[in-house]
Amino acid sequence: MNFVEMMLTERLKDIDSALDIFGSDRKVLQVACQDFTNYLKFHWNLIGKESNQCEIVDKLEQLYKENPAELEEFLAVWANTWFKKWKERVKLLIGVQNNNKWSKVSKVLSTAEPLWKKLECKHELQEMVVGTLLKNGEICGTDILSENLLKMELGERDVQDIEDKEQILKVVNSALRKARDMAQSRGPLIYVKIDKGYYSAGH
Repeated sequence: MNFVEMMLTERLKDIDSALDIFGSDRKVLQVACQDFTNYLKFHWNLIGKESNQCEIVDKLEQLYKENPAELEEFLAVWANTWFKKWKERVKLLIGVQNNNKWSKVSKVLSTAEPLWKKLECKHELQEMVVGTLLKNGEICGTDILSENLLKMELGERDVQDIEDKEQILKVVNSALRKARDMAQSRGPLIYVKIDKGYYSAGH
């Protein structure tokens, strides 16, 4: 468990002691860590830079040594804000609930998947969309949302050639526009499909 995970585990447990961070709620911690890292990248102007992960950990450890109380306070505020957003943004779909909407989205995403895998600059494109989400106040699910926005554009525009720079530019511009709108919207944005047996199996 790394430094960021350790700090966020404590904060999330303070917010909701019922969270099973090492069991059924592991995903909550994983997404919180991604989001916190993206938030710091954005505020420290590290988006799009190589080896920014190591820089973030170094800066955090330095802050922790120099002023642990201030870092703890900042983390507590961030984690509280993030967890409120998580409850607003993430909706669990149990069984066949919402199946029509879900199957349309799934179809577009699976059409785009092979192209996404071949796209060499996907990490850079994703960071651009993450930056736009954060600039517009969205701090929850930034990795998931940015990847899905780009995949939806690839799938809906039926992009055939990922070497076609003009087509990719259109995909990115549209994803950035949608990211701005999405960040200003209310209600759930991330749908997690859960099998009915998930709850009856004692989770």
